Amino acid sequence: MKENEVRSRAFAMPLTSPAYPIGPYRFVNREFLIITYRTDPQKLRELVPEPLQVEEPLVKFEFIRMPDSTGFGDYTESGQVIPVSFQGRKGGYSHCMFLNDHPPIAGGRELWGFPKKLGTPSLKKDIDTLVGTLDYGSLRIATATMGYKHAQADLAAVKASLLAPNYLLKIMPCVDGSPRICEIVEYYLTDVDLKGAWTGPGALTLTSHALAPLAELPVLEIVSATHILADLTLALGKVVHDYLA
Repeated sequence: MKENEVRSRAFAMPLTSPAYPIGPYRFVNREFLIITYRTDPQKLRELVPEPLQVEEPLVKFEFIRMPDSTGFGDYTESGQVIPVSFQGRKGGYSHCMFLNDHPPIAGGRELWGFPKKLGTPSLKKDIDTLVGTLDYGSLRIATATMGYKHAQADLAAVKASLLAPNYLLKIMPCVDGSPRICEIVEYYLTDVDLKGAWTGPGALTLTSHALAPLAELPVLEIVSATHILADLTLALGKVVHDYLA
């Protein structure tokens, strides 16, 4: 294989059989359960990297069901997103994520810098309740419940939240173990078709785990529970802060 062919084909590992295709990445009937809760403000500030700023001691615990996604297939994802601001723009910082599908783990980490690890999340209806669960290995580390479609949510507010900027800390090591890339990435969801959004009573239980430390941001008070159904595109990102520059 010639050098110019390597350069033209090299967008993902491995070269001859990439773990994921070139985007764009479209999601159809993407379903969210989001439990927003109040947590310890000091612990939150210790975990959010500058120059991102924490304005309120809030965490959004998300369960996301993705039955139809370009190149990534059918999978489920779960994790914590922290509301932050960056240079006056309010958005969300992805603190940790767990999912059950290799291509979006590889693509999410390599392209954007999503903090993705292998886990077993689930989002399903249980009679009159929407239930999200997350297992790490054989252990249950998170359980969320919400009354199913108790009230219509404010669609304009929900869509605005989906269109807000999102922030990631992307870290890629060099072959000697030192950081080759260490930067804040900003990305957006685009072409959002909001099909429905609902609210209801919600609850969230987190269990301590050495390798999945969700409970280090303890649940002090449930603020809201939201159920969303939408089609959307996950756009590629841009670097907004380089720690190594």
